[in-house]
Amino acid sequence: MELTLLVMAAGMGSRFGGLKQMAPMGPDGQAILDFSVYDAAKAGFNKVVFVIKEEMLDDFENTVGKRARRLMKVDYAFQKPNSYLEGKFPEGRTKPWGTAHAVLCAKEKVNTPFAAINADDFYGRKAYELIASHLKNGGGTCMAGYLLGNTLTENGTVCRGVCKTENGRLLSVTEHTDLDKNSGLSEDTVVSMNFWGLKPDFFDVLEREFHAFTKNMTNPLKDELYLPFVIDNEIARGEEVHVFVTTDRWHGVTYREDTPGVQAALKELWKEGQYIGL
Repeated sequence: MELTLLVMAAGMGSRFGGLKQMAPMGPDGQAILDFSVYDAAKAGFNKVVFVIKEEMLDDFENTVGKRARRLMKVDYAFQKPNSYLEGKFPEGRTKPWGTAHAVLCAKEKVNTPFAAINADDFYGRKAYELIASHLKNGGGTCMAGYLLGNTLTENGTVCRGVCKTENGRLLSVTEHTDLDKNSGLSEDTVVSMNFWGLKPDFFDVLEREFHAFTKNMTNPLKDELYLPFVIDNEIARGEEVHVFVTTDRWHGVTYREDTPGVQAALKELWKEGQYIGL
């Protein structure tokens, strides 16, 4: 069965202070995204669509894209401000429209079940295996869940989508900001790291939600439509969303000071032989 990996890679890392997607993190100069594509390939994904800004194409293809082609088919979608926009683009707006719009921009490039991930998060192989298995068996919308304690950094606070679940089903995702070990939440709390399993008909949902969002914005210069918000709306309409919890540790660079720890973790996985040939 064909499975597509959709990578949201158009955004800039504001806390990190630069473009994280291509920053070298692995022992041989690989980006986190190189490890993600490798894990996805091992789990059975055979195509990747990178959602990027059009001006990033050459740099992206000459680094991550070229390396990804050794593992699976590669395509690109561009997140453009006017894509799928009804009406006039708000004068003075510089921000992208958010993660829901980023995924929507790949509508013409994805016609199989797919996983949507962030470009700069290391998720661990188990998440790809869980989501791939569910999609291959005809399952619908699903999410890889992480234990909060496995997603924290020593270098500052983080934003996480705190999940309410029941019998393996997602009931809601609530965005919490400024989380750390002293926030009062159990480290076993299930959180979303924006790793979703979806079917192609979800693009129609995204388009409908994006049109509604742009008609009802309160701040046209800054409002964004996030993927978890769309998922929450679908749950309210009766959609079942499965949650598959992994105990793998998430790795990512929220702050520049996180870099040495991420590099050490990836080097250890490399030494264990999990990424032969990468």
